[in-house]
Amino acid sequence: MLVVFDVEGVLLNAEYLPVLAQVMGPEKEKEIWDITKQGIRGEINWEEGLVKRVHALKGIRYGEAKKIGENLQIMPGALELCQALKRSGWKLIAVSGGFTIITDRLKDMLGLDRIFSNELIFSNGILEDVMVKVTSDKAAAVKDVLLEWRVKKEDTVVVVDGANDLKLFDLAGFTVGFCPVDKIRERAHAVIEIHDLSLLLNLLEKRFGKAVLANI
Repeated sequence: MLVVFDVEGVLLNAEYLPVLAQVMGPEKEKEIWDITKQGIRGEINWEEGLVKRVHALKGIRYGEAKKIGENLQIMPGALELCQALKRSGWKLIAVSGGFTIITDRLKDMLGLDRIFSNELIFSNGILEDVMVKVTSDKAAAVKDVLLEWRVKKEDTVVVVDGANDLKLFDLAGFTVGFCPVDKIRERAHAVIEIHDLSLLLNLLEKRFGKAVLANI
């Protein structure tokens, strides 16, 4: 059994770039939030929006970027959920349109088996650009691992919030929208409306039965 999570807005209770933009003042924060929300709702090309946001933040120092990334709040219930699933033998994957600077710490903290994300590029300690490894087709980032692990579609769960996550739904037998935008809400098998990721345990028990979650 496998769960594939989005990161920002799902495993993390924050969107990194808007928080990072606070370093540059309220006008910059609003600019970044506006582009971020357009991307989450699927109103603009996601890759172009990502590059545009990063370029708007050029000049931020690595130390500031790292400190902010390390202090983003873990989603309530995320640790409880991940620990419970690992005890029951589930595999956990996170795939993010965000960056290694915010995802690296989650591997050990949440017991994730794999994480896929993009990478901010710093030159002489100053933010310069972004290396895009995870596109709006997030499914492409994880397909090879699913083949390697021989995980069946009916044994795969996807938990996401934004329109740029939609293609992940093609990989899963059970899809969950977590405080999602309308495009996800309309397509998901189930929706969690509260910022508490531990509520997923009840949904998984209803879907797969107690035997699958025997150790929880």
